[in-house]
Amino acid sequence: MKTLQLGTSWFLEEAGGLARVYYGCVNYLPQIGVDVSGLVVGSDRVFESSLQKVRTFASADSSTWRRSRSLRTAVNQTLASSQIDLVASHFALYTFPILDRLGDLPLVIHFHGPWALESKAEGAGKLSVWGKWLIEKLVYQRANGFIVLSEAFRQILHKTYNVPLDKIFIVGGGINTSEFNVDLSIAQARKKLGWQQNRRIILCVRRLVHRMGLENLIAAIAKVRQKYPDVLLLIAGKGAIADALRSQIQELQLEDHVQLLGFVSDQDLAIAYRAAELSIVPTVALEGFGLIVIESLAAGTPVLGTPIGGIPEILNPFHADLILEGSTSAHLAQGMIEALSGQRQIPSAEACQAYVKQNYDWQVIARQMKSVYEQVL
Repeated sequence: MKTLQLGTSWFLEEAGGLARVYYGCVNYLPQIGVDVSGLVVGSDRVFESSLQKVRTFASADSSTWRRSRSLRTAVNQTLASSQIDLVASHFALYTFPILDRLGDLPLVIHFHGPWALESKAEGAGKLSVWGKWLIEKLVYQRANGFIVLSEAFRQILHKTYNVPLDKIFIVGGGINTSEFNVDLSIAQARKKLGWQQNRRIILCVRRLVHRMGLENLIAAIAKVRQKYPDVLLLIAGKGAIADALRSQIQELQLEDHVQLLGFVSDQDLAIAYRAAELSIVPTVALEGFGLIVIESLAAGTPVLGTPIGGIPEILNPFHADLILEGSTSAHLAQGMIEALSGQRQIPSAEACQAYVKQNYDWQVIARQMKSVYEQVL
């Protein structure tokens, strides 16, 4: 089976959940007989770093109009030079310009989230949100099948875009579990990163935007420190509300209890998970899956998550005590205090790692994706 995979960016050049999933598709689908030709936005280095599987159709600083024109040219060239059996798209905006070029080719949409609704949640104007919804709607009408990360996103796709449920298949996010299985104790991981040894460290890896619930999390730490004066929350990531979060930390006089780490490289990310006593996912809206949940578990670090979107779908079959009662600062504080005190049962590192390897390793996820492709064909 030969597929054309339309992505947004190459993971080695731009981080993010969508880029991680796309990177996994390119690397693991060929191992089970699904040939991949890819197109993304990025630099000329992508072709070599993808082992000549992925080409760029535009640079990251090009306009939307130029990207659309270049994408059409690149798709035309790919279809003319290769016998493609199926097109898999990971973003509606980079599918809309080439709908008329697909002919009878089956189209599978990897639905990573409602673009329009996410934009609305981040404060985009009504016209912008409507335009994105319209592009999504037109693209999804053409699709033969959809892959979503969770039942939560399956319902959003069905209710927001009127996609029939029988066209929507759930395939969770995948990771290479061996990359997160670092052979270090918590103390050794902290020493390697230069972290303090005598603190109760909680890690949060998130893009710094409003729907991630980081404001609630910081407010919760103000309550947690009253019971655990040695608590330290480390937030890894970058985003639009970084300055607002710094101001909040200062206003609550939490400079010794909350630190913004900024971007953490993949090389250090697994070590950072391992160095933490717990990790936490405080999302308040539109969490389709949460790769950070399985990343933390794969490193052997238990993760507390809010009951939002796909988070409970990951945690409930494994250990229900990891699901918080809500996403407010009070719920977050209660969960962290109970976890640190031992009142809330927390699974062992070995149990965390075994669960993820069995259910979310890319070797498992790639076969599920291939099965969907075969059903659409």
